[in-house]
Amino acid sequence: MSLTLRTWRRPDQGALFVVTGASGTGKTTLVRAALAAVPGIAWSVSATTRAPRVGEVDGVDYHFVSHDRFDGLVAAGELLEWAEVYGNRYGTLRAPVESALGAGQSILLEIDLLGARQVMKAMPDAVTLFVLPESLAVLESRLRGRATDSEEVIQRRLREATQQIDGCGEFQYLVVNDDLDTAHDCFQAVLVAELQRRARRETLVTAMKRPAR
Repeated sequence: MSLTLRTWRRPDQGALFVVTGASGTGKTTLVRAALAAVPGIAWSVSATTRAPRVGEVDGVDYHFVSHDRFDGLVAAGELLEWAEVYGNRYGTLRAPVESALGAGQSILLEIDLLGARQVMKAMPDAVTLFVLPESLAVLESRLRGRATDSEEVIQRRLREATQQIDGCGEFQYLVVNDDLDTAHDCFQAVLVAELQRRARRETLVTAMKRPAR
């Protein structure tokens, strides 16, 4: 289930939505559905030092850059957040995000807790959402239900999940994914409500005011 938007007025100023949640909470499912349902929101394309895989397109899947170029981006403060994963680095470019927001386009960024903290510091106006499981017991059941991981991997994922969830109190909105349809509606309602804020729609305010006599 998702919200039905028959008409849509793009705001003057877009929003940067930062979404975090532990592995197994269904955050990626919620994000993908929201991107399809809510107009004017785009996925953030990250920069990375890893080589392109077959079929990947530069600027669409990732911005592929050299290690030296990535170093330069970090030094110049041109990344909102970055991290190293298995020897390769990934980061969110500041300039494309700021340009999109200024044009009324909103950006959705799905990252881990450490990355979210970096973005919150770099852009305090970001709208932050944390996706929670019904309980830790339910989360463990979901992870075990994948039936593809060893016990060692499951235990590691549970430890990482607990560390992520411990930070949920730092976020503005909490979406509990205990029922997927309800979670979709709650998640998308936050996005839509934030984009109706008067501060993002000064043009509409001006258009609706009566002319001075």
